[in-house]
Amino acid sequence: MTRKIRLGAFLPGGGQHIASWRHPDQPADGAVNFDFHVQLAREAERGLFDAYFLADGLATSTGGLSEGGPARVAGFEPVSLFAALAPLTENLGFIATASTTYEEPFNTARKFASLDLISGGRAGWNVVTTATEAAARNFNLDNQHPHAARYRRAAEHVAVVKALWDSFEDDIFIRDKDSGTFFDGAKLHATRHKGEHFKVEGPLNVPRSPQGHPVIVQAGQSEDGRGLAAATAEVIFTAHQRLDTAQDFYRDIKARAAGQGRDPSHILIMPGVSPFVGRTEDEAHEKYDRLTSLILPQDGVALLNGLTGGTLDLTGYDIDGPLPPAPPTEGMKSRQALIRQIADDNNFSIRQLYQWVASARGHYTIIGSATQVADMLEEWFTSEAADGFNILPPWLPTGLTDFVDLVIPELQRRGLFRTAYEGRTLRENLGLPFPVNRHAAARAAAQAAE
Repeated sequence: MTRKIRLGAFLPGGGQHIASWRHPDQPADGAVNFDFHVQLAREAERGLFDAYFLADGLATSTGGLSEGGPARVAGFEPVSLFAALAPLTENLGFIATASTTYEEPFNTARKFASLDLISGGRAGWNVVTTATEAAARNFNLDNQHPHAARYRRAAEHVAVVKALWDSFEDDIFIRDKDSGTFFDGAKLHATRHKGEHFKVEGPLNVPRSPQGHPVIVQAGQSEDGRGLAAATAEVIFTAHQRLDTAQDFYRDIKARAAGQGRDPSHILIMPGVSPFVGRTEDEAHEKYDRLTSLILPQDGVALLNGLTGGTLDLTGYDIDGPLPPAPPTEGMKSRQALIRQIADDNNFSIRQLYQWVASARGHYTIIGSATQVADMLEEWFTSEAADGFNILPPWLPTGLTDFVDLVIPELQRRGLFRTAYEGRTLRENLGLPFPVNRHAAARAAAQAAE
């Protein structure tokens, strides 16, 4: 099959841009408006997107000022939301976020396996370690665990979840009413894991889905994050401002994966892109300027504080002056470094910086016509920088509809994007292999050796 661009739709109901809820086209209650989420899912499916992607946090600010903006102070738990959306769609995948730091592997495995069954094999798990002090204080801690410790726990967590997903072999269920045989007990397997962080007996009490198990997605860019991604991820959500850094990341991950015996083509690198699309470049800039004008300074400052680790106090600083140094934290180290790079590379003031990252939070923002947006996506796709993209529409639903109506046809005209879904499962549409059950594989290998 000719290589095609893969597309995820990053669609927080409250909007991606911190001021999107103030835009006339965006429902002010979008974050908790289920009918609006249905509309977004169906619009993404109309555009033939691979998946609806949702990030998630485990804390909120009592003052309402946070990195997510006021419209994200409250919202749906993503797996619950996607379980409700799945029956209302046919082909769209659903990638939900869950934390390896604050969840137990059995619970994670169970809820994602359930979503995978409910959706007919269209679920994905976005693996995160959750990097905020506020979240730690919601889970019996005074401070978050150190960065490296979170990633050690994450690696073990993912390994246990994958083992649990293999509890049931694919052909275990007989369900013969005449004989009374419901399943083949030889094909149900305990996990019996004992490690540094977890002790899990198993087996899981949810069987495998038509795609074997959910697609594993990961977003870390630090050294620890890259190691986890190369070892476990099938899709990687990454943030870059320049083609050269995206290429460096792409080649590094593929090389690390090959070094671990994995097929590099089975790991899809999908940078985030926030497009302001117009029928002309001027129209696109008008859309950008209108949304930017809606940013409240206090929301912009709160955004920068969150992105730089949550300890940058900008009280008393002139927002038209430069960004002061931010103390290093145990939070998202790669994103902290990227925000500093954006400020330094562009000589941005505090105001200019929060205006630029208000929509994409460090991901690439592009303002232009459909042809210009498609040119950028094609260049990154054909230059070893991306296998696809997570599209972050600045406001909803218009930003998504603009992309579907203007950019998708241009990508299709160039032969870069599908004109119909290839299959019914998320794996089939992403071109990822079916994960063979480890117990079935071991038995087949033993039989072949006899």
